[in-house]
Amino acid sequence: MAIREEKQHRERYDARHRLSAHDISRAVEREAVGSNYGNTGFTTQLQADHLADLLELGRDDHLLDVGSGSGWPGLYFAARAGCHVVVSDLSPTGMVQARRRAVDDGMTDRAHAVAATARRLPFKPEQFDAIVHTDVLC
Repeated sequence: MAIREEKQHRERYDARHRLSAHDISRAVEREAVGSNYGNTGFTTQLQADHLADLLELGRDDHLLDVGSGSGWPGLYFAARAGCHVVVSDLSPTGMVQARRRAVDDGMTDRAHAVAATARRLPFKPEQFDAIVHTDVLC
């Protein structure tokens, strides 16, 4: 059962993700942070590129992105490195957008979206070669 704060966050971010799907929101996102994933956070393209360089992900690697909203930057990392990725967020609306983006980017065979609370993720840590989160603690 979700705690009250999680429910409030889920409702707030579901509303933000519905707005971020609009063309005007994507234009603002591209101008502000350089991405076009429906990003509702503050991680810029430059920061994502730096983090991707540090991760050194390859085709056989499995990445978990916790609190990825609509898939940023986990899906971007997978597109860039060719790795497998699971993006996870409290917002079901964000995960629907992430699934759509994975389809649009031709990554359905290696990208998965899971709506889940970070308090109780349905994974074992050893399933992944790297785990990232951006803007989760803000």
